[in-house]
Amino acid sequence: MYAILDIETTGGKYNEEGITEIAIYRYDGHEVTDQFISLVNPEKEIQPFVVKLTGINNNMLKTAPKFHEVAKRIVEITEDCILVAHNAQFDYRILQTEFRRLGYDYQRRSLCTVELSQTLMPEQPSYSLGKLVRSLGIPVSDRHRANGDAVATLKLFKVLLNKDTHKEILKSTVRTASTGILSQRLLDIVEEMPSVTGLYYMHDNKGEVIFIERSNNLKKSVNKRFTSASKRSRNLQKAVRAVTYEETGTELIAALKEEEELQTNKPKFNRRKKVKAFKYVLTEQKTDKGYISLRIEPYHGQNDYVTSFSTYPEAYAFLAALCKTHNLCLKVNGLSEARAHCSAYDDKTCYGACMNEEDAASYNARTLEAINNFTTADRDLIITGKGRAVDEKSALLVENGKITGYAFVNLNHQLHSPEVIRNLVSPLTHNKQSRHIVERYLRRHKNIQKILF
Repeated sequence: MYAILDIETTGGKYNEEGITEIAIYRYDGHEVTDQFISLVNPEKEIQPFVVKLTGINNNMLKTAPKFHEVAKRIVEITEDCILVAHNAQFDYRILQTEFRRLGYDYQRRSLCTVELSQTLMPEQPSYSLGKLVRSLGIPVSDRHRANGDAVATLKLFKVLLNKDTHKEILKSTVRTASTGILSQRLLDIVEEMPSVTGLYYMHDNKGEVIFIERSNNLKKSVNKRFTSASKRSRNLQKAVRAVTYEETGTELIAALKEEEELQTNKPKFNRRKKVKAFKYVLTEQKTDKGYISLRIEPYHGQNDYVTSFSTYPEAYAFLAALCKTHNLCLKVNGLSEARAHCSAYDDKTCYGACMNEEDAASYNARTLEAINNFTTADRDLIITGKGRAVDEKSALLVENGKITGYAFVNLNHQLHSPEVIRNLVSPLTHNKQSRHIVERYLRRHKNIQKILF
């Protein structure tokens, strides 16, 4: 559990500042569960430069509650939380100073989004909150006011959680929580897991990730793991001390993240894959007459291919459907061994490439149009899909045929801006397996939106 925090102060000498405004959002890693926003009467004058910066003046604070009147609420909303702030050292120090004046020792763990951003986004030219959220296309209002900056920090923190492929933030959070024997409280958490698409992570008593699995129904999958009687599942149940999850919106991002994080975290209870992800590829060749010929071939490590398939029947069915939908020649594409024309020529679904009657240029243009819907080779595009919330979309970035990463966006201008998407993306490793996952998804979801750039 996190408490996203921002504080505005009077300014002045070190450790003599007073709080003028505070905003706290209690965040469970998925949604805001509580919030507290209030002006605070610091019982001292505000420095002129602070008035100019924040717009908060002494008259505004005359009727505001004093710190001792809001202290209990602050303790309650941050209970069992890690404090998260942009330059957390400052906000945490100010809070401790105010509580110390009341004779209360306020202790919380903290995370700084400046330090996290420097680690997870090392290419950024500036790590000031304003410039950082602007580069990520995150809309922000009321800058230098507690609520505006807290909301901006919350949105930034969500991006950082996605970019944290090694799950160091999650591991730290789990280590902080109680990790005794699997308790009724944790069983209740599992029971309350949402029936959404994503990944779940099982942690041991050190917070380390020991099992990862993707699912289009997280609640059902976790329940299945905790009720399975297999030897492997029983050993896993004994080792588990916490369960966390991450919603992904689409099965595509869940599958890519699972592949990535199994390699990154190497959980000891996940089986190591020994079987090839795919065995057949569709290649592109030219006939003597200049027609593009699509051929199914066994995969032997070749790099130049249109798309890949797990089985031969899957490849054959796809190519046959492609020929029928786009009026391509069965003989040219190796699906007919007829001496003369192919059977599709009689049905008038082949325009005569097998008889050299169709112009090669127009035939090839139609072939390229057909395969471009299902291949990522040498392409620049953004594949969009369902987000984690109603007002959100997922975006998978492919550049020059390589999968770069994924992001979640709320605004159309973000979706149509490759530069913003590049800043937002949580990186993914491009390899033949990740390419296979994406192209298989494109074949199964033909109406998915693809934005070319």
